[in-house]
Amino acid sequence: MRLTTKGRYAVTAMLDIALHGDGCAVSVSDISRRQRISQSYLERLFGRLHRSQLVKSVHGPGGGYLLASEPGGISIADIIHAVDETVDATQCHGQLNCHDGERCMTHELWAELNMEINRYLASVTLAQLVASQHAKSAAESQQSQQWMPVSIERSGAAGDGPSG
Repeated sequence: MRLTTKGRYAVTAMLDIALHGDGCAVSVSDISRRQRISQSYLERLFGRLHRSQLVKSVHGPGGGYLLASEPGGISIADIIHAVDETVDATQCHGQLNCHDGERCMTHELWAELNMEINRYLASVTLAQLVASQHAKSAAESQQSQQWMPVSIERSGAAGDGPSG
């Protein structure tokens, strides 16, 4: 079972817009630079996201993409399905021909796993990922402040100053 690069990059790009958009369009070149994803690949993904009405495009100077609805209204499953991606643990992709044209003995197990994965992805929203990123950034910031090097000045004890 795999989620391909297409699905992962689509989620990453949408999260980038949610984090950096603030109601303004985010350019594909900025997303490409921040996330280290090919700009041409992102353009293809955004074409699909736009057709699925998950993003709006803004043309001209300052153009790019913005979310078509609030982050809380966009699930990860919405994004993955918009780029024609499926998460499927069955070998037969639901066709029931996994073993020599017949259903394998463990088909139902994998089919149920698919349903659980899809249910989970449908329950997670961009807003939740944004909150998670903000919490992570705050924790990293707090941790870096705790370990900041501090310079200690010596007091004027004998032999410490320049002798003149």
